[in-house]
Amino acid sequence: MSSSEPAALWDLPEKPPSPKAAPSRARKPAKPGAKAKGAQSPAPERPVARIVVDIPLAHLDRTFDYLVPEKLHETAVPGCRVRVRFAGQLVDGYLIERGETSDYGSKLAFLDRVTSAEPVLPPSLHALCRAVADRYGGTLSDVLRLAIPPRHAKVEGEPPLPPAAVPSPPDTTAWARYQRGPAFLEALGEGKPANAVWQALPGEDWPRRLAEAAGAVAAAGRGAVLVVPDHRDLNRVHEACAELVGEDAVVALIAGLGPAERYRRWLAVLRGGVRVVVGTRAAMFAPVHDPGLFVVWDDGDDLHLDQHAPYPHVRDVLMDRAHAAKASLLVGGFARTAEAQLLVESGWAAPVLADRTVLRSAAPRVTPVGEDFDVARDEAARVARLPAVAFEAARQAFAAGHPTLVQVPRRGYVPGLACGNCRTPAHCRRCAGPLALPGGSVDGQPKPPACRWCGVPETAFRCTACGSVRLRAVIVGAKRTAEELGRAFPGIPVRTSGAAEVLASVPGKPALVVCTPGAEPVAEGGYGAALLLDGWALLGRQDLRAGEETLRRWMAAAALVRPSTSGGRVIVGAEAGMAVVQALVRWDPAWHAGQELAERRELGFPPAMRMASVEGSPDAVAGFLADLPLPPSGEVLGPVPLGEIDEEGNAARERALVRVSRAEGKALSSAIHAAAARRDAKKATEPIRIQLDPLDLI
Repeated sequence: MSSSEPAALWDLPEKPPSPKAAPSRARKPAKPGAKAKGAQSPAPERPVARIVVDIPLAHLDRTFDYLVPEKLHETAVPGCRVRVRFAGQLVDGYLIERGETSDYGSKLAFLDRVTSAEPVLPPSLHALCRAVADRYGGTLSDVLRLAIPPRHAKVEGEPPLPPAAVPSPPDTTAWARYQRGPAFLEALGEGKPANAVWQALPGEDWPRRLAEAAGAVAAAGRGAVLVVPDHRDLNRVHEACAELVGEDAVVALIAGLGPAERYRRWLAVLRGGVRVVVGTRAAMFAPVHDPGLFVVWDDGDDLHLDQHAPYPHVRDVLMDRAHAAKASLLVGGFARTAEAQLLVESGWAAPVLADRTVLRSAAPRVTPVGEDFDVARDEAARVARLPAVAFEAARQAFAAGHPTLVQVPRRGYVPGLACGNCRTPAHCRRCAGPLALPGGSVDGQPKPPACRWCGVPETAFRCTACGSVRLRAVIVGAKRTAEELGRAFPGIPVRTSGAAEVLASVPGKPALVVCTPGAEPVAEGGYGAALLLDGWALLGRQDLRAGEETLRRWMAAAALVRPSTSGGRVIVGAEAGMAVVQALVRWDPAWHAGQELAERRELGFPPAMRMASVEGSPDAVAGFLADLPLPPSGEVLGPVPLGEIDEEGNAARERALVRVSRAEGKALSSAIHAAAARRDAKKATEPIRIQLDPLDLI
């Protein structure tokens, strides 16, 4: 497998950037030494400390020189937290390095104090955060907030855990079902860098496979970081890893932990007490020692995108880490994104997938609604929400003693209503919000329609277009679907999963399990059938990634169904001639990802191009674009209004897209950072949101 990458593909550095690479220009505080009692003496050795202050302003995104007082000589170690006086105020910061001299021509101020002598920012983590900030045009302080959890003094005083024992190599024979699978695991065990895009088989025990990969690396004495979308996946992977490498050698990191426990686990990783880290996106910066493997599962899930500036994506951060540490990267999932397809087509990663014969024996039978023979038997099958073939598949699953999974795109009861005569969407008379049926009853009467925005009931609806008083459902939610199926299959228990209550697993007994995408529980022994309803609601979204996202959600549900040789069936509510449906029928997400990537190249969208989104008020967006030097291939699309209207009837917010070729992606990031620095230096007050390679382009 190839471990090298063309520089123009992902703009990765040839080696990790040194902490010394950041410009070190000192800034003299307004009142140096104001709190000091008497004169202070500088440290006898390396008295100059280079500090990154915790101020998220782009024009201050550099190090500043301070003197280390003699009393802090022992505790002011590189990577520790400090407090310094900056512009007349005490601010937090991190000590990057210490030196003998400074190029600042005036007197330096002293450090105020060392908050903690724990080196929480080692050189490798600082280099990673700097690289991520540069890639996304952000500031180092913003990335450090994501990478380092808040300090907990009591936990910091606890004794460090002893290093976990090196586990025995795990049994990896299950990887033999995949082409290049054994070679990939062999490379992990030998410590050789190997990058792969893994397409898991339907019904695969993928947490166990990921644990085997991590175990192979841990057995070689190196570390592994495994990142999954949500806590349900985290629990499964953590349990599998603990079984293979031992409870003491693996730790789970998730943002939902309490401050003390989160910091305790993070320190265990930093101090080298554990070798395997499993977590959600909060774990992508985990400072594991001597990393040998980085894994991202289901990289198309939007939970992998951090919603805090500079909006890094787990896949891209782990790519940077693997490249810098000369470690391996594994991008796994049942489906494949266009970004993963680019890795394969460029030769940076090798595909790990099963032979078609093995795939056919593991996949369920997929039947699109609207197939010719179904229409011949049932003329209403083309438009029916639950045609006869879906009822037949569910009954067969119940007869065999297995549950049936029902995936519904929307939660709620009836989240969308329209005029029953002219199909005009129904809106609230008070705030113009959409009307919906909340479900339930009051005094034995069904609840009336209500606004989804202000909650005011609408008891006297009249269409503004035709005057009709009739309403019809545009979208049927999971709650209403469960109610309808409960009446259609009397005696069969109905369970729901989604919103506030997400089930992790269900027994392998006859039952209807109605869920929203991403909330599918695992069934013991697998589902006998899966009904994927309302495909139009997913495919009809105004989103560049609508097809890719639909296939990912469908395959995640279909992968929980028993093989076709055991009677497993999947009924998908969409026309058979669509490319997304064909990819599901043939279970060929690589083919669909190749088509998606080709279309993105033709249209000039990511990942074929680097793109930046600039959102804000019209004046703020126009001012930023006017001060943004574009690379030679740069092009500005827009700006366009985002729908928000001010008091004068004008657009309150606009968005512009800036795109360049992949070869000039680093130049775009640098230009955005420079423009943001000039804007901050001018003390601009209007907020603006800048995001590189956004997931939502439409």
